[in-house]
Amino acid sequence: MATTTAADRPIRVEAVLDEPLSRWLWLVKWLLLVPHHIALSILWLAFVPVGVVASVVVLRTGRYPRRLFHFATGVLRWTWRVAYYSYGALATDRYPPLSLGAEPGYPARLYIGYPRRLPRGAALVKWWLRATPQYLLIVLSLGSFRLLWWIGGFLPVLALAALVAMVFTSPAVVLLCTGRYPKRQFDALVGFDRWLIRVLAYAFLLTDEYPPLRMDRGGTEPHPPVAAEA
Repeated sequence: MATTTAADRPIRVEAVLDEPLSRWLWLVKWLLLVPHHIALSILWLAFVPVGVVASVVVLRTGRYPRRLFHFATGVLRWTWRVAYYSYGALATDRYPPLSLGAEPGYPARLYIGYPRRLPRGAALVKWWLRATPQYLLIVLSLGSFRLLWWIGGFLPVLALAALVAMVFTSPAVVLLCTGRYPKRQFDALVGFDRWLIRVLAYAFLLTDEYPPLRMDRGGTEPHPPVAAEA
């Protein structure tokens, strides 16, 4: 039997709950992150055409250009660090570095192994056909607001919005009241963020590993199942 460790995964999304956390800093993080928002807006404007160019190269050669790969991976890393510091998790008070690099000392980390070969034909269907189940989950989540509007009018929409707000802001509320971060909420939020990052990386051909239709909770990637020797 041969074991595969989590380090062998093409994509790893890791996070460390960085306690103790300030009770009030989350109130102004949106303002502190203005330089990041400006930089990321520019980077994401470049991210999409870079993905298009890379897909054309993959279609012709089966290889993702290394420089474009490092750029795209860096944009995802930067975005993940900002989300982790801000309202995607609120799990650290360490200001995220303005960097496309790996930054191993930061509590939110993203590693994507460079794929030496990619299926050439997959570049035509991966981003829309194979990733469709993932997109459907996102659409269904967002579409629930409109469905409730059709069924029951404005009050159910308000109720669902209040529920979503409660779920995604409860770390801030608990922090404000107790100074502690709820562990279950941390596991759920990181699991959701990890799933979104996997879908993005797959859709933009940064990995050929199909993202699992699940949310792996917690800050550490789960170990893959043991594989038998051929």
